[in-house]
Amino acid sequence: MFLRQLLYDETACASYLFGCKTHGALAVADPHIALVDRYLDAARAQGAPIVAVFETHVHADHVSGLPELVARTGATAYLPAGAGVAFEHHPLADGDVVRLGNTEVRALATPGHAPAHHAYVVTDHSRGEEPWLALTGDTLLVGDVGRPDLHAHGATGTADMARDLRRSLTERLLALPDHVLVYPGHYAGSVCGRGPSSHPASSIGFERRHNRALRLESEDAFVRAVVADLPPAPERQAAIVAANLAGSALARAA
Repeated sequence: MFLRQLLYDETACASYLFGCKTHGALAVADPHIALVDRYLDAARAQGAPIVAVFETHVHADHVSGLPELVARTGATAYLPAGAGVAFEHHPLADGDVVRLGNTEVRALATPGHAPAHHAYVVTDHSRGEEPWLALTGDTLLVGDVGRPDLHAHGATGTADMARDLRRSLTERLLALPDHVLVYPGHYAGSVCGRGPSSHPASSIGFERRHNRALRLESEDAFVRAVVADLPPAPERQAAIVAANLAGSALARAA
């Protein structure tokens, strides 16, 4: 399996180009608008096309590169069911699987940072039948967890989202084997967490033992911790979310 992590320090966003070179099927996860040419150049260098683009959720801190990547490659867009976007895409339910040659991508519902949020659990069948890594988006970060307030609205408040987040962490992601690598959507400098590590990768086992948010024993303690000391919301959050929901090129300056 081919995998490249691409980092964008201005907003501390991590995105991923991965897939099966043997069968010529690559994908991008959580693409940033500023890196579209880099994804295309990297795929071209590997001699394999980008056939799928995954979003873990609708982002509130940066404009997505998904619409442009789809327009330039003809790739299929995949988002969590219920994401509410207004453009053509394939909605993924919990447990749905996308095959990219020898690479299998399984959607794992992990709401809490956003109501519609997936982690993507990736298996390379050319090496084994166990999952190798998880693209955790804004749910599990290295040394931290995603903030629960950015997508809270209406009847679902920040505390409710925080409780959903804890269940996603304890019942879904921590149910994965300790060896599974963790590749998150952000690292230090992002406003989508309270203080993630500057190291942009980890493992389930290491986070289970050392992530301070995962060591809180009660749900109430977790909720109190993750809603405290939150950084300011992203600049132009409403405009960014609107752009990502619409997939509008006119909104990409947000």
